[in-house]
Amino acid sequence: MADRLTRITTRTGDDGTTGLGNGWRVPKTAARIEALGAVDELNSALGVVLAHAADSPLRDPLAGVQHRLFDLGAELAVPGTAKLDDDDVAALDGAVGRLNATLPPLREFLLPGGATAGAHCHVARAICRRAERALWALHATEPVNGAALRYLNRLSDLLFVSARALAREMGATEIVWRPKEKPQ
Repeated sequence: MADRLTRITTRTGDDGTTGLGNGWRVPKTAARIEALGAVDELNSALGVVLAHAADSPLRDPLAGVQHRLFDLGAELAVPGTAKLDDDDVAALDGAVGRLNATLPPLREFLLPGGATAGAHCHVARAICRRAERALWALHATEPVNGAALRYLNRLSDLLFVSARALAREMGATEIVWRPKEKPQ
């Protein structure tokens, strides 16, 4: 395979534009670039989760998600491209179901925290929700692959249950929200 990235510094973005995979130049403030950046940030946050969960059985499934997020980035970099499909969404649905079945039922909302890997997973979940909103904002002005929209929605669910599972794996207690009590 030939080298794909021969030059990292191109200076072509100094004018406030960036290049898409199809050769188009667009403003760095474009909705497509916002969505692409949010997906990139999500993938980076997931990398931090994986760095803290080196010995976890969740490592392989979450590492696979990183590859699908890169596919999603490729979709966004080349308008009209669809890489994710309903099988990718179904895979997340299955993973959420299997993982959630191993966890105790929730009786209250949880606060992000617990074990380091779980806390980072909550950060990734929050970034995932932002990436999903950015994709929907893009979809409001131009078509986006429906499977990609569903994928990010399901991924935030997987990241939530993964955060819970990582906390349990690492012997941490989940932090249950204690609502402020009203004075009587």
